[in-house]
Amino acid sequence: MTSWNGNGNGNGSGNGVAVVTAGTGGIGLETALGLAAAGLSVTVVGRNADRGARAVRRISAVNPERPGRFLRADLSSLDEVRDLAARIAAECAAAGEPPAVLVNNIGAMYPKRHDLGGVEASFVVNHLSPYLLTELLLPTFTAGGSGRIVNVTSGAVVAAKRVFEAVEPPGGYYGFHWYGRAKLANLAYTLDLAGRLEGTGVSVFAADPGGAATDMTDGTLSDPEIVSPALRLLWPLVRRRFERSTWGPASVAARPSIVAATDPTLTGRTGVVIGSRARPVRPFRPATDPRLAAAVRRLGERHAPLAATLPDLG
Repeated sequence: MTSWNGNGNGNGSGNGVAVVTAGTGGIGLETALGLAAAGLSVTVVGRNADRGARAVRRISAVNPERPGRFLRADLSSLDEVRDLAARIAAECAAAGEPPAVLVNNIGAMYPKRHDLGGVEASFVVNHLSPYLLTELLLPTFTAGGSGRIVNVTSGAVVAAKRVFEAVEPPGGYYGFHWYGRAKLANLAYTLDLAGRLEGTGVSVFAADPGGAATDMTDGTLSDPEIVSPALRLLWPLVRRRFERSTWGPASVAARPSIVAATDPTLTGRTGVVIGSRARPVRPFRPATDPRLAAAVRRLGERHAPLAATLPDLG
C-alpha cells in the first residue's frame, strides 16, 4: 500500500488523490480506473480486503506511477464513516494537501425492509452515509480552496415519494421506491451543498450512471415486491424496462462520474448534474426545491450528527 500523497490541483485531473467509495467492484471500480487513467492517485473504499487488493492491482496497472490504495470501511455503519473521515482528514493534514476528488459511489437497494443502527437501511446507505462522509471532510476540502465532490444519483428519483418529515415515508415498504427516495434526498442535498460552497473553490456535482449489470442490480430488480402494487399489475412491462436499464457494462455507467471528477470544461462550475450520457442535464425539478432540501438537512442533522453521540448514562 502507498502512503497518502496530496498535490491536489483543484481541477480534478492531473494530480492529487481521488477517494472512491464502494470502489472495489462494479461502477465504483470502473470509476477508479478512469480516474487513475486521468492521472489521479486513487484510493478505493470497501468492506472486503481481498476485493480491495484486486482493485488496487488493477488501478496500479493503469497508473504505475501512482499506485492504487485500499481503505477498509463498512459504510453502512455511520460509526465507520466517522472513522474513515477522521483517517482521511488526518492523512491530508500530515501531507499538507486536501484530496482532489471525492466520489460518493456507495449505493444499495433492499428488497425487504430492515434497519441499520435503528434507521431504515436504504436511507442510511444511499443518503446518510455519503452525507456524513462529505460533511466531515468539508473542512479538509475548503481549507485547500479546491477539489470536486461527486455524488452518484439515480433515475429512480422519479419514482420517489417527496415527503421528508421523517426517514420513512407513509405507506408500505417497496425497495425500488425507497431507494429512489433516498437518492432524491441525496440529490437535493448535493444541489443545496453546491450553493453552500459557492465561492470556496470546491465544486459539487451529481452523476447519474444510468444503469449497468452490477452486484446491486443482479437479482434485485427481478423481484416484483420491490415496486408498489400498482406497478406490479404491469410487472412484465416494468421488468423489461428494468432489464433494458441494466444490460450495459459498468465501464459505460462510470463515465458520468469520471466526467464530473475530471472534465476541465467543468472547472469553476458547481451544482451540475451529469446525465447518463456523460453530459450536463437539467436536475430533477423537485430536488431543487429549497423546502425539500431543508427537510432533508434536518433528517441528516438528526440521524447522522457530525459528532458521535454518547449514550445517556444518567
